Amino acid sequence: MSKQNRKAPSRVRYEENHPTVSCRVTKEIYQQLQDIKQREKKSFADILKIGLGILQSDGEMEDKAYRRGFDKGYRKAEKEFKVTYACAVCGEAVELSSTQAKQAASKYMTEHNWGHAQCYEKKQ
Repeated sequence: MSKQNRKAPSRVRYEENHPTVSCRVTKEIYQQLQDIKQREKKSFADILKIGLGILQSDGEMEDKAYRRGFDKGYRKAEKEFKVTYACAVCGEAVELSSTQAKQAASKYMTEHNWGHAQCYEKKQ
């Protein structure tokens, strides 16, 4: 009677829940996969998951992080530097964005002697 190799119950459950996937590819595709695996430091399973859209690649994560940072910085700059005035009809904020509006604001400020605070302090 020959001795049979028995698998542990935990190994049987693992293999049931994690089946093996195997396929044949050309040498060129295999080399591309190997290059990606080394460059990205990812397993073949991770490369497959990225292809399926289940896992994000590092580039996608960097793009999302960049976008979040850009948006946060833009909102902060907009809050600090955007010039608005209240609409005379509805009272909502109107952004000073057109060339005409900027020229009108510049003209108003010049006519009403707007200047640097430190310049007025020196003048006194």
